[in-house]
Formats: sequence, C-alpha cells, structure tokens
Amino acid sequence: MPLIIYKSHDGNTQEVHAEVGTSIMQAAVDNGIDGILGECGGCCSCATCHCYVDPAWVAKAGEPDSTEKDMLDCVLDPQDTSRLSCQIVITDEMDGIIIAMPKSQY
Repeated sequence: MPLIIYKSHDGNTQEVHAEVGTSIMQAAVDNGIDGILGECGGCCSCATCHCYVDPAWVAKAGEPDSTEKDMLDCVLDPQDTSRLSCQIVITDEMDGIIIAMPKSQY
C-alpha cells in the first residue's frame, strides 16, 4: 500500500498507508487526519478537502478536470498546486506523496 504523507499547516506530518484506488480524501478521513473534512463525501461539490500537492508530486497526482477547477475557484488561499483531495485517486506510483493542508482548513 502506498505511503501518503499529510502535512499540517504548522509543519507536523502524519503518515498513512492507503489502498490503491482510494482517494487522498478518503484515506485522510478514514485515518482521522485533521484539515481534510470531505463534507460532500467525495462528490467534488464542497471543497472542504482542499489540499496542496507537493510540487515534486504534481505530475503523479494529475491535472484537475473542469468541475474540480470550478470548485477550486471557491477555496481560500489557492495555490498553483491546489487540488481537491477527493479527486486524487491513489496509485502505486504515489508511494511517498506529500499532501499539505491549508491553514484555512482548520
């Protein structure tokens, strides 16, 4: 199972091994990671799972589709690497990916 490293706004990290095919959001919710709420359950309709993908991992995480881009227009503190974690599906190639949470998610 790939290792996902969640980084809080203050620099603390939590490591989780997650099933391939699970979303970054679901892995966070299942493991009690603060900063990713996922209020819509992963339907890409609330943006409470906003995160920043570490720049070294952006290519592995893929590009947001048009629906996700529309939702990212609504987030606080957007960055170039902003994504909705419900839309990032974990693959074997993501072993070690670093996902940071914005301060506004706490």
